[in-house]
Amino acid sequence: MSVPSWIPRLERERLAILPPAPAIDAPDIADRVRGMLLGVAIGDALGNRSESMNPAEREAKYGRIVGYLPSRYADGAPAGTPSDDTQLTFRAVEQLLADGALVPDELAFRIANDRIFGIGRSTRDFCNALRTGAPWWEATQLSAGNGALMRIAPTVLPHLLKGGTDVWYDTALSAAVTHNDAMAISSSVAWIALLWRLLNGDLPEAPAEWLETYTEVLRVLDHGQSYESRVQSGALQHWRGSLSAMLDTQVRDAVRRGVSVRKTGEQWYSGAYLLETVPAVLHILAQHGHDPKEAMLVAVNDTRDNDTIAAIVGAAMGAAHGTAWIPEDWRSGLLGRVNGDDVGKVFELTELAIGRFLG
Repeated sequence: MSVPSWIPRLERERLAILPPAPAIDAPDIADRVRGMLLGVAIGDALGNRSESMNPAEREAKYGRIVGYLPSRYADGAPAGTPSDDTQLTFRAVEQLLADGALVPDELAFRIANDRIFGIGRSTRDFCNALRTGAPWWEATQLSAGNGALMRIAPTVLPHLLKGGTDVWYDTALSAAVTHNDAMAISSSVAWIALLWRLLNGDLPEAPAEWLETYTEVLRVLDHGQSYESRVQSGALQHWRGSLSAMLDTQVRDAVRRGVSVRKTGEQWYSGAYLLETVPAVLHILAQHGHDPKEAMLVAVNDTRDNDTIAAIVGAAMGAAHGTAWIPEDWRSGLLGRVNGDDVGKVFELTELAIGRFLG
């Protein structure tokens, strides 16, 4: 069976425009990587017991969530248990540890080889197709959901000490394993570019700078792309354009005016569609990027797809601030599972990744 020379639905020529990522030289890079990976698991665990609820209804039921909710996977006790965000992120870590670099066939196998809690539709369809014997490049889905973005952070690991351009191509390939859609790929590459800057200790100073750091890469990649909003009323009803256009207009204006994340969730929604997820994430970072605990709490309480949005925000906050900010009850209450009853696996894989890729 011949493998296509380039599978992602994003032109290689666009990626070639991006400058090489500089080698990471932040002295505390190990703690930043630790924070990035644990941030995914903590954000997911804080949110997944109340996923998809309207924020007002969530508040009426739980008040403001500030810790882990009771989980049926922990005998009803409050505990940090995983869903697909954590599982797929750390299956990606496992693949990189096993092979030393991204191997799409192996990543696809690890994604589909065990149960996924709270699996999204596109990832489920991918897994079903892969299990019938289709190669990953045929099983992959033409989906602009957030299932690739949520698991993409570990892609940086093999590249940290050398930088270069390969990280952009690896990110495109990794995203395309499950979500071979132009917005899914371009949003993931731009996200890795932002994480790279944060891991290097270069934090945006002004709210708008968080947004610009992401969109300056995204504009190169998504020029000419056009997607339609799912919003059924208001200014964004029937809105069509690129993700960068959405960020440059709607989100930039909300940041400038200081509109709350919950309020803008009514404007562009905050679900699993990337035209909703990414605006919510960037709005949270612009408003709260220098207060990582508050950024996480806003993600958990004020968005709909709150576990995934909090997992993505958690990756950024860990990359930016390391682990010192993480409340003790969030750390100690995280069971650290990836698959089944493997308590502590998240912590084990995190330390193995630091040892393997940072020497």
